[in-house]
Amino acid sequence: MRAWLMDSYDGVGNLRMDEVPDPQPAPGQVVIKMLYAALNPADAFLAQAQYPAKPKLPHVLGRDGVGEIVVLGTGVEKLKVGDVVGILRGNTGVESWGTLAEKTAVDAARVIHIPDGWSLEELAGAPLVFLTAWQALTQWSDPPAPPPAGSVLLITGASGGVGTASVMLGKSMGLTVVGLSRSAEKAEQLKKLGADFVFDPSEKRMRKLLLAAIAPKRVDIVVDTIGGTLFNEVIGTLGYAGRISVVGRSAGPVPEFNTATLFFRRNRIGGVTVADYSQKDAKAGWEEIVARLNALGKRPVVDRVFPFLAVKDAFARLAQGPMGKVLVKVIA
Repeated sequence: MRAWLMDSYDGVGNLRMDEVPDPQPAPGQVVIKMLYAALNPADAFLAQAQYPAKPKLPHVLGRDGVGEIVVLGTGVEKLKVGDVVGILRGNTGVESWGTLAEKTAVDAARVIHIPDGWSLEELAGAPLVFLTAWQALTQWSDPPAPPPAGSVLLITGASGGVGTASVMLGKSMGLTVVGLSRSAEKAEQLKKLGADFVFDPSEKRMRKLLLAAIAPKRVDIVVDTIGGTLFNEVIGTLGYAGRISVVGRSAGPVPEFNTATLFFRRNRIGGVTVADYSQKDAKAGWEEIVARLNALGKRPVVDRVFPFLAVKDAFARLAQGPMGKVLVKVIA
């Protein structure tokens, strides 16, 4: 089979396509013939050694995707050859070879069927970003639960995969949803997804305009996907007991962070990692996500689909800042 191999930690620009042996399933695994694979910023970070996992090389990236089961490992039940499935969460593309290959072996417990009414493309890139958004929104209570209806949600990098997922899930929870995007075109698309307000973070008066729009309230919870210099501005929008769920750092480190800004409103900052979800919790979260999207009449957003030979172009599009998910069509 063909696969995109990562031979070093020098970035996705050095991936190469080559022929490799077909994967063989371990007990409890299935082999999936990939139809669509999805890209995530974490793939690019892993390829630059900016991720905790350091898999043995060569490695195949790709955590999300949809494909057809072609081989069953021993002990696999409730699945059959020919089933078309997605990949929920696990070591795929992290410790084990991922979805940027014509076939991949996946734990059977980690696969999910296509929700009724969803397309293959919609499922291909949804699980990781939606579970990430779900954790970001629900992690501030014990047990985890959505914020109270009427809370104000702010999303940085709102047009990305986690961003669009957070917009839709936030709307399903009855939150006032505020997105940040530098693109006027994307701002209109975000409003169609459910955002109540969208502001340009490069606008010097952004914080003042945002606070005026939601007055007399302030921001209750933030899903921050980018970090960078904007982080301090985001802290300035928080109300009492406001929380920031940190998902990504595509804009780089936060400069000169003054911890005193957290004191008097008792603000909190917490990291997000879907790897913490047990198999049971991941499936329960996914079922809740699907139900909420169906109730809203919304679906995961796909930005563009690239051919398998154009994986490097697909990563370039991801770096540009897509509207939703970037997919790769593996097998036509």
